[in-house]
Amino acid sequence: MLTVIKNADVFTPAPLGIKDVLIGGSKFIALAESIDAESLSDFTEIMEADGKYLVPGFIDGHVHITGGGGEGSFKTRTPELMLSDCIQAGITSVVGVIGTDGTTRTMANLIAKAKGLKEEGISCFCQSGNYHVPIKTLTGSLENDIMLIDEIIGAGEIAIADHRSSQPSVEELARLASEARIGGILSGKGGVVNIHVGDGPGQLDLIEKVIETTDIPISQFWPTHINRSLPLLERGIEYAKKGGYVDFTTSSLDDEKGSDLKCSKGLKRMLEAGVPIEQITFTSDGQGSLPQFNKHGNFTGLGIGRVSSLFSEVKDAFMSEGLPLEQVLKTVTDNPARILKLADKGTVSEGKDADAVLIDKKTFTIDSVLARGEWLMKDSVQRVKGTFE
Repeated sequence: MLTVIKNADVFTPAPLGIKDVLIGGSKFIALAESIDAESLSDFTEIMEADGKYLVPGFIDGHVHITGGGGEGSFKTRTPELMLSDCIQAGITSVVGVIGTDGTTRTMANLIAKAKGLKEEGISCFCQSGNYHVPIKTLTGSLENDIMLIDEIIGAGEIAIADHRSSQPSVEELARLASEARIGGILSGKGGVVNIHVGDGPGQLDLIEKVIETTDIPISQFWPTHINRSLPLLERGIEYAKKGGYVDFTTSSLDDEKGSDLKCSKGLKRMLEAGVPIEQITFTSDGQGSLPQFNKHGNFTGLGIGRVSSLFSEVKDAFMSEGLPLEQVLKTVTDNPARILKLADKGTVSEGKDADAVLIDKKTFTIDSVLARGEWLMKDSVQRVKGTFE
């Protein structure tokens, strides 16, 4: 089956203007001013996309696909990710992580869930480990995990500057980053270390000490929750100007704080401060717990991250903050694909995976979702659901 999407306003994420897009199997085959669909094959599907943006499928690089949490005891363990949550948010690729709980949330469970999501229709990858160092791997070695397990592409999320972390030393973090780097180099994967940055006074100190005292490049780390506080956001600006990657978390428990620390506003602030757009990503922290603690570190309440927040912040950055759409899209498409070395993801171009989202230009709502050449949603009707939905 061939598919031709006609008259779409294409962003690769760079703006191309009105184009026809030809898809065959799971790949983009051609982008052209006009494609004569009727001459191609009797088995060609034609979709009219006038009035719609066609953009790359979104990549959510930080999702607790097996659930997270437990900071308020066992009853607060959050539920696992469902396929429909991703489809409705335009997410065609997910990276699964384990957070605080590395005991009841295991690597075997994480990989099994990733394989299940792939069978259901989207792409799914994983990071090895959780908050604590030394990490609990699948094979007994981080390097082996990355090299031998297809789904595993790096390490994380490793916690620093947080009372829930294992308080790792510079030497421990350097050794972990080195092992991730070697595994990535030998397997052609990113080998990136995803770092959870808490609200402790150390902020990014530990990462910067590793960079200063070893040969490990700054690009080996991918710190997230950089919009946790205004001081951390400002520190993140300086870190990114040195060449580091920074990630904003789109899920938030505190609506009051959101007025200043929303990803859409933080992105605009960073760009105005001179940070290159290529250094910035958005992730949702979907299905992760959003615990609240008082000044004594005691648990006071809990929320849950939602993958739907990813598109909400993309929309707000474009429509409320007035940022160029091509810049905003890079935070959830091309940038994470490049950082994580997902070579077939993040762009609408010939030979790449046919992952795409069609967005209604008038309402800026998701109209259709295409993953590896298959329609998961079309004309606002969801066609595919998870096995137990």
